[in-house]
Order: sequence, then C-alpha cells, then structure tokens
Amino acid sequence: MLETCGSDAQREMLSLVTARVRDACVRVPVYVDGGLDLVSVCRRLAEQGSNGALVRDRSANGPRLGIFTTTDLRDALLRDVAPALLPVREVAQFDLIEVHPEAELFEALWLMVRHRVHRLLVREGPGDAGVLGLLGQIDLVGFVANHSHIVALQIDDAQSVAELKAGAERIDAMLALMHDGGIRIERLAHLVGELNRRLFARLWRLLAPAELVANSCLLVMGSEGRGEQLIKTDQDNALLLRDGYQHPDLAAVAARFNAALAELGYPPCPGRIMLTNPLWRASVATFRDSLREWIYGADPEGPMRLAIFFDAAAVAGDAQLLDAVREHLSRILAGSDAFLARFAAAADQFDEPQKWWARLTARSDEQPLDLKKLGTFPIVHGVRALSLQHGVHESSTAQRLRRLVEAGHLDAELGRDLIEGLHFLMGLKLRHQLLQRHAGQAPSNLVQASELSTLERAQLKDALAINQRLRALLRRHFRIDAL
Repeated sequence: MLETCGSDAQREMLSLVTARVRDACVRVPVYVDGGLDLVSVCRRLAEQGSNGALVRDRSANGPRLGIFTTTDLRDALLRDVAPALLPVREVAQFDLIEVHPEAELFEALWLMVRHRVHRLLVREGPGDAGVLGLLGQIDLVGFVANHSHIVALQIDDAQSVAELKAGAERIDAMLALMHDGGIRIERLAHLVGELNRRLFARLWRLLAPAELVANSCLLVMGSEGRGEQLIKTDQDNALLLRDGYQHPDLAAVAARFNAALAELGYPPCPGRIMLTNPLWRASVATFRDSLREWIYGADPEGPMRLAIFFDAAAVAGDAQLLDAVREHLSRILAGSDAFLARFAAAADQFDEPQKWWARLTARSDEQPLDLKKLGTFPIVHGVRALSLQHGVHESSTAQRLRRLVEAGHLDAELGRDLIEGLHFLMGLKLRHQLLQRHAGQAPSNLVQASELSTLERAQLKDALAINQRLRALLRRHFRIDAL
C-alpha cells in the first residue's frame, strides 16, 4: 500500500494546534469492484500489502463507495457461501465517515470516537478523484498524542474492571499530553467526555445483566453530563428504569458499579448522587413524581437536584426513557416563573466579582480563589436557568448558549463572551489541577492569587467582568431582587 506520510522531522515540527488531516499518514487505498469475489479481493490486497480496500459499487440510488477490511473477511467466513462465490459488496461497509483533508486532526479523532470506526475516508472533492485515501485510527492517535495504544479500542475491548482501569489511566495521560500540546480546552472536553461516557457504558455492561441494561437508562449528570469535566472528580450518576420492570439484584449491581467507578479513579459523590442512592435509581414514573416535588415541593434541596438532573446524558441502555422524563419536565415547568426565579438566584449566591479584583491586585495568599464557585458556576447555572425556561436541552453550556442566541433569547455578543469566558476558566482550572496532580496533591478548584501570571490575572479580570454582566441580566430577567 502506498502512503503519503510526512517525515519524522516534519511531524516534530508540526504543532498540535495547527496540524491538519493531510499532515498525518493518509494511506492511498486499493480499489476493487463490488462484484469481485472475496478470494480475488484478498489476492489483490496481498499483492499490495494492504489490509483493506475501497469498494466501488452501484445501488438503486446510483454509485456508492464502501470499505472492505480483514474484519469483514472474518465475518464473511462465517457465512454458508464459499468466499470464492461471495461478491465483496455483500460484506463491505458502505456507511463511510468522511473528513476533509483541511480539517483539524482533533476533529478526525473525535469522529472516530463518536462513530466507533477505525478509519475515515479523506475526501476533498466529489467522485473518486476527490478521495485522497484513508486515515487509520492507529496512525492518527500516534500522530496526535504519541500514543501507542488506542484508548477507545482499549475501553471497548475491556473484559474486566482491571482492563478498564488501564483505559481510564490512559485518558488521564492523553489529557495531559494534549493539554501540553496546546489543544483548545473545548476540544479536550469534547474528546475526554466522549471517552468517559464509553468507559461508563462499558463498565455498566460488564457488571449489569443484559436484561437490566435493556430495561434501563444509565445517566451521567453534572459536569460529566455537560461534557465539561476533565480531571476526574466525584461521581454524579443515576439509573432510569422502565415502568413495571424490577430486578431482584438491582441494589447489589448498583453498589458494584459505584465501587468499580471509585476503583477507576472517580471518587464517590459526597452528596450520594449515585446509583447506590434509591432516589437516583428509580422508574420513569417515580422520577416524574420527583421532578414535580423538586419544583413545587418544600424541600430546599429540590432546585439543586433538578439542576443536577437537567444536565443528565444517557450513556447506556434505552435513551428514550430519559427523553420521556425530559418531556414531562417541560410540561410541568410551564408557567413556573416563581420557581425559575428562585432557581436562577443560585447563580448569584457567592461573592461578587469586585471582591475578586481586590484580592487579585493585592497578590495575597491568605484566601485562595475558588475557580468553580466564583468562576464557572455562575455561568453554568445562569445558562442552565435560561435553558430551563426556554426549553433548551442541549448538553453543554456552550451549546446551550449558542441555541439561546439563535432563538433570540440572549444577546449574541454576550453569548460569545460567555463562551470565551467559560473556556478560559475551564482551561485555567485544568492547568492548575494538572500542576496539583503532578505535585502529588488532590486536584481542587482553589488557586492562590500569587500562582497566576500577569496575563492570567488580566484574563481572569475580563472573565469576571463577563460573569458580572450575566449576573446582572439574570437579576433583571427573573426579577431576583424582588424575591
């Protein structure tokens, strides 16, 4: 197989920030006709030293392009038809995922993880003439992060908690490498979130009976649900059960799952927002009742629990169970202006940004800055409140902001500034957590003012000013001062 690969020296010169798909090892493919039998196809592959071919074929809708690999050959050998009589079109895969050669390498890596494929078709134009070749997962991951193993495949192939733990550790290593390589924080969160969800899903399938998996929906919530958690912190998970379904060993399975997550590096939640808590392990009907109680009941923990649940993302099982609960939430929230005002007020519960500025300019280490409570939380929760009010169900804060702007519920300039401010705060927090972990300390949200560079202090001041603009908007919009 021919290759269009850059030299090692060229690779070392390329920045991970600017590297494109065409900079990686794009392999020129072998083409075969869809009517060619498998024995002839394998002979062609052997001659070219390749383990895969692009298949040209025609369907009722016109020409199509597929791929045949050694994995497809394995499946074909299990058929009753002899390989010499089996056309390659019968076993080839025609749902190719494409990427443009000018796309960032990080986008290609995310596409592979998202669609669970090992190869992408690199295309820059229509027809066969526009196909440059195939980008393999091994080549891509090796280029991007100097990784000898593919984390996603390691997770999918894991047959034990111990094997999953190795995958979880590789996620941490990859995060540090890519952060050092200059990958933007939003892309890091995107990929790490996707890998974490695959890890949770694989662990659940390892520990839960197939019947339980099919009749439930495993959720991750909080920052993990929003795809904004990078360094492992405490667990936030739940389980929705199909109405009428019961499993006699559910409590034991839940306990094993949460214990295994702790073993993988995800500490138990101090507030017990986990499967081991019956409140977060219940049927769809029970969750509907809980939502109503959280909104209209007297429990002071209700708004906090609703906030956590609103960020839920389905990672395994029947995602329609989550959709049903969300639809119910939208219905019962209609006309709940008083609750939404109380809910939004939580974004304004901590110190005002002006107090931060005084501490920053004083360069005092007496009281550390909490980058979550006073930085990211007001943005995340304020946007969450606006999203609840306007029926926006996107998962991440940035996606919610974009949707709110598109729908005319938020000024475009403020929306853009909030996204930039949030990403700066996330990046600052990650940098300090990585430094803490390297020093053998437990990662936290606290940072001393003296640890910030002059540039970081200036950028933090700007982020806090944006934060203050959102707080003022929330106070006006929800009439918080009248509560």
